[in-house]
Amino acid sequence: MAKIGDPSLFPILNQPVVGIARMAAEAEHAEDGHLVEFKALEVRSILNKSVSKRRLSMAYSINPYRGCEFGCKYCYARYTHEFMAPGPSTEATEARDAVGGIDMRNPLAFERLIFLKQNAAWLLEQELKKIDPVNEIALGTATDPYQPIERRTRITRSLLEVFSRKSGYRLGIVTKSRLIERDIDLLVEIAKRNTLVVHVTITTPDATLARLLEPRAPRPDLRFQAVRRLRAAGIVAGVFGSPLLPGITDTEEALDGMARRAAAVGASFFAAHPLFLKPCSRPTYLGFIREHFPALEADYAKRFATADFAGRSYSERLKKMVDEACRRYGIGKRSSDALLTRNEDGGRRPPQRIGVHAVQQRLFA
Repeated sequence: MAKIGDPSLFPILNQPVVGIARMAAEAEHAEDGHLVEFKALEVRSILNKSVSKRRLSMAYSINPYRGCEFGCKYCYARYTHEFMAPGPSTEATEARDAVGGIDMRNPLAFERLIFLKQNAAWLLEQELKKIDPVNEIALGTATDPYQPIERRTRITRSLLEVFSRKSGYRLGIVTKSRLIERDIDLLVEIAKRNTLVVHVTITTPDATLARLLEPRAPRPDLRFQAVRRLRAAGIVAGVFGSPLLPGITDTEEALDGMARRAAAVGASFFAAHPLFLKPCSRPTYLGFIREHFPALEADYAKRFATADFAGRSYSERLKKMVDEACRRYGIGKRSSDALLTRNEDGGRRPPQRIGVHAVQQRLFA
């Protein structure tokens, strides 16, 4: 008897696999970690044009990896593995949606199968010649550039080596890892001739809660320590407290505590934005709520019944709370340091009077 997936029953299975799906299918095994497999991915480009649907950003992004080991429950980027599934989501193509035995449409695939982009530094060197340096470049928007595998592969470091030889670019880095401390030497060099802003994501200072939310990310205290060391090296670095989780980390008390800790380590800024739940994020995050915060289930069902993003009034209330916390600890105005630019002769020009929220919107919208 013919089985589901038999090409004679479903001609679509005979169609050639193209694009990133073909590259994923051809990716060679690199190594294994704890419940993780790594594959070497040959790519044609490392620099991606990022255009926000809300028209807030015309920046570029760089993701040295596809997938992330940290396994954050709220991660909005889990859907990106679906692009590597060979065919449309139907029962007939279920067998073809697997790479290395992992279903690429399963949200857990994002943290179980990590692709290592090959020749990243060479590609970046070529592509930087083709873009206007005035546009922001964000490193680490859909994967953490300092996830554990970076200790061995050093792909992110190779990219920073390229930027350390350049002038006039605008680079933002987002990470949850203290591993960024390893590259302080390069970050200092980059900042001498470019605009560099480092965002260290710290969702909560509570180590127990952080372990549940971000099971394989470094402890919050180690991330605060990383901010302190980056600032000591003269690097513009701040605390990114997103996402703010309804009923968990979105209270005035919680935001006050985060801003106070950010100020204590000399952070250049503190910023935080509401949680948003894309379809790919919902099963994992709502499963977390069901297990650890069952009393909040009904509230989440109501909040995200018809929309992925928080409502305007709620967002505006949180923004006001963040702004007040920053003013309380004197870190709000210092966010403008993140937009310092340089003259061609290397001298500084006055910073643009734009707050940190605008910086975040431009880089990560």
